[in-house]
Amino acid sequence: MAAELLNKHPLQRLPSPSRGLSALVHLVGLASFLWSFKYMHENPNQANQAYGWHFQYLTVIGLSLSTFTFAIALLADITSSRRLFLVKNILSTCSAPLEVVISVLYWGLRLIDERLVVPPNIFIPVHADISFHATPSVVMLIDLLFLSPPWTITVLPALALSSTIAFGYWFWIEQCFSHNGWYPYPIFEALPTSGRIALFTLSAVVMAISTITLKWLHARINGFGTPITPVSRPGDINRKGGL
Repeated sequence: MAAELLNKHPLQRLPSPSRGLSALVHLVGLASFLWSFKYMHENPNQANQAYGWHFQYLTVIGLSLSTFTFAIALLADITSSRRLFLVKNILSTCSAPLEVVISVLYWGLRLIDERLVVPPNIFIPVHADISFHATPSVVMLIDLLFLSPPWTITVLPALALSSTIAFGYWFWIEQCFSHNGWYPYPIFEALPTSGRIALFTLSAVVMAISTITLKWLHARINGFGTPITPVSRPGDINRKGGL
């Protein structure tokens, strides 16, 4: 019990890093992410030979960041490294809101019209669709809400981070379009330049709102910002990996 308390921030629901449940969550998530990359390799499409490869897709960019985040998290679990745990939490500030935005935008647009997000020459089976567009956000949320300390990021930094990602991605896909002559998502083809600007602006706002909402939800689940367990020894709270 004492060992668990040492691996648990006072505003964190479950022990992490830990070779128990925390390691299991990160191992399962990492296995799912790697399976998604395996699926891409075994089921090539036009992106395989194109400029930018599959990194034209925001889904794959998010998946790559989540894979890196969970790889660091699993290493932290295995080694009980507080330094790696802190790195994981920093990465999570970006990867978790991004995965939530990807899921919200993908499934929202797909409900409106599947052709907005899935090119007509590509078929995605249900299990792969879930692996790419649902599982990452689910496991990232589990990690954030139950296995991580609270974020300290505020509205303006969250908006700055989300805007950097959104417009950085826009410039990237325009670069890919200049080489390939096609966009990764059909909705980009359907919108004029002003429409794409509006879409990326909306995406940045949604990601910022997602960040602040996840921060609020963490506080609700873990005791409204009130420590739910005592600090193990003086000074521990400053070494627990909070952001």
